[in-house]
Amino acid sequence: MQYRDAQPGDPVISELNHKIDDNRVVLRWQWPEGVAVVYIAKQLADPGVNGQEDTEALPPFSSLKLFTREEYKAAGSYRDRIDGIGRVRYTVYPAVREDGDTFVIRQQDGANRLELSTGKAKIRYAVHHKKGWFRSRKTVQIQVTAEVPVPQEALCYVKKRGGYPADREDGTLYPFTAPFVAGRNVLPAVEVGGDEFVRLFFTDGQKYGTVYELVPE
Repeated sequence: MQYRDAQPGDPVISELNHKIDDNRVVLRWQWPEGVAVVYIAKQLADPGVNGQEDTEALPPFSSLKLFTREEYKAAGSYRDRIDGIGRVRYTVYPAVREDGDTFVIRQQDGANRLELSTGKAKIRYAVHHKKGWFRSRKTVQIQVTAEVPVPQEALCYVKKRGGYPADREDGTLYPFTAPFVAGRNVLPAVEVGGDEFVRLFFTDGQKYGTVYELVPE
């Protein structure tokens, strides 16, 4: 079995769509003539990534699920249990037999691929400001509790003098240097001025706000 880029005349998947039915994803598509089986890939999708499929990102054959045209006819769809939260990418590859080998067709048009959200993962955070007696500066302790692992580039903290920042551009922005694990993350304390305040934000709200929900505690 091997991948092959779609050539003129090759069968391709079209009209791929989905709906959420209770705790399952329901996929439907238009089967091309002459195709008896497809292979379905399910992958975690990086936030905001919807570009062309990269050859290096093709899933290994061992991760593909074989699904027949007869199974599709019997069920009227392909159904998959929702497991976890976040963005998921489904790709439906038509397969053909030629010269005794199976070729899995890789479509360049993206019509056989879709991404969907199974819900936003909550990221709860708390920022504790502590100032000692007779000190002009104070320490800030940041705690992040995430439902799923979160890449370090998704979050930043912003420091502002005279009050809490309203957004990531309302003060001085600082990146985080390590990813966040699922569960409780207690970051090393940082020192700021006595009249400075810190708050967390997404580095890119449009990109990461579709995957995570940032909740202050």
